[in-house]
Amino acid sequence: MKNETLRMQAVQTPIIPVVAELIRNHPGTISLGQGVVDYGPPPAATEKITEFFANPQNHKYQAVEGIPALQEAIENKLLTENRIEIDDNRCIVVTAGGNMAFMNAVLAITSPGDEIILISPYYFNHEMAIAMASCRAVLVPTDENYQLIPDAIEKAITEKTRAVVTISPNNPTGAVYPQEALQKVNEICRQHKIYHISDEAYEYFTYNGVQHYSPGANKESSEYTICLYSLSKAYGFASWRIGYMVIPEHLLMSVKKIQDTILICPPVISQYAALGALQAGVGYCKEKLSAIATVREKCLSQLNLIKDLCTVPKADGAFYFLLKVRTQLDAMELVEYLIREHKVAVIPGTTFGMEHGCYLRVAYGALKEETAIEGIGRLVRGLEKQGTRD
Repeated sequence: MKNETLRMQAVQTPIIPVVAELIRNHPGTISLGQGVVDYGPPPAATEKITEFFANPQNHKYQAVEGIPALQEAIENKLLTENRIEIDDNRCIVVTAGGNMAFMNAVLAITSPGDEIILISPYYFNHEMAIAMASCRAVLVPTDENYQLIPDAIEKAITEKTRAVVTISPNNPTGAVYPQEALQKVNEICRQHKIYHISDEAYEYFTYNGVQHYSPGANKESSEYTICLYSLSKAYGFASWRIGYMVIPEHLLMSVKKIQDTILICPPVISQYAALGALQAGVGYCKEKLSAIATVREKCLSQLNLIKDLCTVPKADGAFYFLLKVRTQLDAMELVEYLIREHKVAVIPGTTFGMEHGCYLRVAYGALKEETAIEGIGRLVRGLEKQGTRD
């Protein structure tokens, strides 16, 4: 008997655990790999846990789409921050993280064999979810600055296309898509009667005055726009697993069927903590953002010293750089070399669909300034040394 189904054989192996194992085998390695922040939730989040335990009913299943108090807090946040109004045409579903929100969306809108357009480089969990649903990811490239090419997206649409996915601010590139480009993609989706899935997990992480735009702000797009959000980054909430999705009302029953089968309801204790986090508000993230911005600038200044060895496209969002490295090694060989010889870990671009050339994703949000600068220094020295060998 085969140990793995044909469907799962088509799904790539998650790279983060692979790199984590390499790090464990080389103690002292600084990881510029995983995309998390270095801070935890606000005190208001943990204070809400007392309220959770005060009500014995909280130990039982709650509403599939999320507890009412959290739903209300999210509705207020969407209106004030994203200009998205929840009405009879749209609704909120609280999920166990942003990845589950994406999986819910894919299962709700597709049948096996359907296509979903991903922008390349893509977020690997999105590509994996599409494969798990027995659908096909159609990859559309970006320009040299990792920006959208709307005409190329439209040309990739077929009778099997069910959605276009955008991530802004972007993982893995750090690019922020301007309002005009996102509106063009949204209009293309309207014209072709397909969905626009907008992943906005990094909505607060922008720099140099660049602004985030939510495609769902266009009220007329409510019938075909799905917006995905997460508390993992902004509120240091990664392990609490709370995200949410804004969906057209006509998808609600399908999404509830999916979530009830897989999860029943998001962890209620985490929902209470999420309520506290949202009550603390975006100011909590903003006050942390200045430190991340400082690290970003110092990392850039070091990377700019080796422009002859790698290209660093403009990245005004999230906490990533996607480097294109001039080397004879493939990406995974270079990752292994950097860990083994220089004790610094990054993620190979192949896991984001970058098969031609050597690309490395560098994440700078998870470390304190001193450690991040040391890690970037090791990366620069490692690339310099490898460059003399090529």
